[in-house]
Amino acid sequence: MDFIKIAREVLELEAKELVRCAENLGSEIEDAVNIVMATKGKLIVTGVGKSGLVGAKIAATLASTGTSSFFLHPTEAMHGDLGMIGKEDAVLAISYSGESEELIKILPHIKRFDIPLIGMARDKNSSLGKYSDVFLSINIEKEACPLETAPTSSTTLTLGVGDALAVCLMKKRDFQKSDFASFHPGGSLGKQLFIKVSDLMRVENLPIVSEDTLLKDAMIAMSEGRLGNVLITNKDNELVGLLSDGDLRRALLKEDFSINNRALRYACREPKIIDDSTMLASDALNVVEKYKIQLLVITDKAGRVKGALHIHDLVEAGIK
Repeated sequence: MDFIKIAREVLELEAKELVRCAENLGSEIEDAVNIVMATKGKLIVTGVGKSGLVGAKIAATLASTGTSSFFLHPTEAMHGDLGMIGKEDAVLAISYSGESEELIKILPHIKRFDIPLIGMARDKNSSLGKYSDVFLSINIEKEACPLETAPTSSTTLTLGVGDALAVCLMKKRDFQKSDFASFHPGGSLGKQLFIKVSDLMRVENLPIVSEDTLLKDAMIAMSEGRLGNVLITNKDNELVGLLSDGDLRRALLKEDFSINNRALRYACREPKIIDDSTMLASDALNVVEKYKIQLLVITDKAGRVKGALHIHDLVEAGIK
């Protein structure tokens, strides 16, 4: 049995359904965006079975991208949780058949309070379609399941339409990286979008020497500083050079090498710096990787040293 061929056929079939939906999409997506944007409360997503599972993911995506949203199971709604839907809310109801009994039962209660309803189903003439103020079609030609029974292409399309709605709302709200960071302060994603250089840079006991310091004394400062580098500054604390252990090794090969020469003689005169400590740590890591360096010196706009950021600090903090 050729499982590679089978897997490719599944992916191609589901991709075909996504493309077909994209080609047939009309003004209804704009109408859905306008309903959500006009909603003062929350967008409650509801659905049963596989539609419910996909709906929970859609609600999570909406909530993390600026649209206040949560998932409500229709059965729980019928047993008291219907009160979680307020008059200033809107509802996104999902049922591929459009006839899921548990879902259809709560629709009259939703419409009784004139709560806007966005429906997602295969048929606009279904019960869900008829109740809906805006209808988003998730009709497919063929499930990827060879028995045509297990929701496959249909759930993929439902998820895709939900993602499309979420992204449209992000664009409408001009949702930026900084906004996203405030919704994801923890985990690896939060680290990429929330942790700044100022959160990680070292500011105390930095190996800083003056521009007149001899190499032998700079070597001691390098050893004690445990950064593999020495920062060289002038009398105004402006960075004028950076001496790394690599610079030191290269200096040893020079005929005029002497530990009694000034350290600045062997230092890099134009080291890579960051003059904005509010930069995201992930962006600082990009600089480190681009120039294949281990240390970034943090300065103010005038070039005065404020701190240092070592690649090890970024790695230990989980920045990728």
